[in-house]
Amino acid sequence: MKIQPLRQIRYYKDFYLDFFGKLNPGVKKKFNWTLQFISVVPRIPEKYFKHLAGTSGLYEIRVEVGSDIFRVFSFFDKGQLIILVNGFQKKSQKTPSNEIEKAEKLKKQYFDEKDE
Repeated sequence: MKIQPLRQIRYYKDFYLDFFGKLNPGVKKKFNWTLQFISVVPRIPEKYFKHLAGTSGLYEIRVEVGSDIFRVFSFFDKGQLIILVNGFQKKSQKTPSNEIEKAEKLKKQYFDEKDE
């Protein structure tokens, strides 16, 4: 039985794909599972998808494999469309501000290009 997705997930340019391509197979598998999960569950647990306070509507998709922690920034476009942008491996408690700034810039670029 195939479950109908509640949300569509797309990526902006190749930022997510470049990040994904460098991951080991186990982490890729967990990312694929997490993205599939996010697309079909009515209420996404914060463990997997969390709004970043103090941003213009950025969310982080969270994946843990063993002791390794990975994050991909995303945002919504038109209701249930989630756009993936940059990802990184988290090595400290605090999310690096340069990664947040990059995601904010990519979000703005996405909407600027869309509005042209």
